[in-house]
Amino acid sequence: MTSLPDPGPPRPATFEDLVAEGASVPTDGWDFSWFEGRATEARPSWGYAVSMAGRLGRASAVLDVQTGGGEVLDFALSRLADATTGQSSTQSTTETTAPAATAPKPPLLTVATEGWPPNVAKATALLRPRGVAVVAAAEDDPLPFADGAFDLVVSRHPVRPHWEEIARVLQPGGTYFAQHIGPNSVFELVEYFLGPQPEGVRSARHPDRERADAEAAGLDVVGLRAERLRVEFHDIGAVVHFLRKVVWMVPGFTVEAYEPRLRELHERIRAEGPFVAHSTRHLFDARKPG
Repeated sequence: MTSLPDPGPPRPATFEDLVAEGASVPTDGWDFSWFEGRATEARPSWGYAVSMAGRLGRASAVLDVQTGGGEVLDFALSRLADATTGQSSTQSTTETTAPAATAPKPPLLTVATEGWPPNVAKATALLRPRGVAVVAAAEDDPLPFADGAFDLVVSRHPVRPHWEEIARVLQPGGTYFAQHIGPNSVFELVEYFLGPQPEGVRSARHPDRERADAEAAGLDVVGLRAERLRVEFHDIGAVVHFLRKVVWMVPGFTVEAYEPRLRELHERIRAEGPFVAHSTRHLFDARKPG
């Protein structure tokens, strides 16, 4: 029998292959698992989703603003359910238990808002089994809830925080606990495509400005932390998918409009390695007096 020739190492994916793949992946929700092996982002040290689970366990009425596909809230509720089940099991086999007031338990009411129809459908399918109502609400509209309806409002990466509305729906003594995108986030990539941005754009989302806006709305900011985190894009398909998914980075992005710059970046990544950028995040812990 004649042996077949060794085909050698696999052929590297072409620019066209990678771009076509990045352009075809669905962009609904905030599940970034597709990027595994293709892009990486360091995570803030505070672990927002895990911290959120702890806050949920001490709240009775919770609102998640701009939930996306509901992934973060689902994770936090799952984490809380596991903790509650584990504690119940432990209590049943020990003679002493913690006071009932300190035991974590799911909120009596949990509601989420989302403005993009594909995400509304995705979040509803994911969160309905957990008893969460998902309300379709445009990000710039007033929150469709009564004054003082919630003792905890959470949000991960809102497009912009509407502080007056957040303060309005919080009960006196209630908390806003959220992770925001900070200034200049992934701006190495933004400015690669758009060129240098004016200072007003670069400083948007600054935590000091958001602190002032929160305080102007009547909230007390009791905690504010910020971190700058490394991001790496390992192929041009990941860049395309990222810019399609995070639409405010390069507004109006299409492969056709930016093909020459995409092709140049593809060659740069192949020659020099990952394209490196930096994201910025800040953690808000604010209270409504009362």
